[in-house]
Amino acid sequence: MLPKIELLADIDVAAMSPLLRGMIMTVSYADTKGGIGLTATGAMNRKFVHWAAVHFKWPDYTCEELYSVSKVLNESDMPPLWAVRDMLNHLRLLRRKKDTLLPTKRGRDFLARPQAFFDLIATDYLYAYIHDGQTQESVRERMHWWHVFLNLINIKAGAGCSLNDLVHELYPPESYPAAEAQMTVEAWREKSEFRNNILRPLCWLGLLHEDREGLTILQDGTYHKTPLWAACLKLESDAQSAITLH
Repeated sequence: MLPKIELLADIDVAAMSPLLRGMIMTVSYADTKGGIGLTATGAMNRKFVHWAAVHFKWPDYTCEELYSVSKVLNESDMPPLWAVRDMLNHLRLLRRKKDTLLPTKRGRDFLARPQAFFDLIATDYLYAYIHDGQTQESVRERMHWWHVFLNLINIKAGAGCSLNDLVHELYPPESYPAAEAQMTVEAWREKSEFRNNILRPLCWLGLLHEDREGLTILQDGTYHKTPLWAACLKLESDAQSAITLH
């Protein structure tokens, strides 16, 4: 059974969740600026993408970092916008009218009380959303393992943990030798998938924070639970200091 995500504490979710904050800002922009213009191919126009890059302040996708890779930003150059737009479309918070995205009646209700939508957004995004590079089959298969992932992270991230700390608990020891140079191709793939498909969505939702201070782009940071984690997740491992996986 999938762990239930239910916001039970009075907490400023928008301040902690990049995804919710990005959704709020996008609908608000469409509502106050007469809509978000679309290109001939249906992508959000550069004017809005630039605005989003400046104002979202998304971890690892700040304006400076994005423009260090591309001199001109299109929607395809800003991965957080893919998730924001997909979730807005999925929940019918924006609608397309010719070459413009406009807020729906439900979208304006979302602006008035965004925290009331968090449980639905978090549940759909974490458990059912097909992230870039994933397949529907892999997302469905992962549903059987989310209770393990979340309970493990619940224990390990209490004092801060690395990606290696987590994968060493999940996978056979022979797959993850002490020297990373000795890891198999399969182990590297599993490690990358866990980072991109488990940890990144939790960070984008605001349940985890990755401390990357002083690290290069190739180094993994230390993951910590945010106050939002305890505010919306009640897990079997809350009173445990260790978890048995087998």
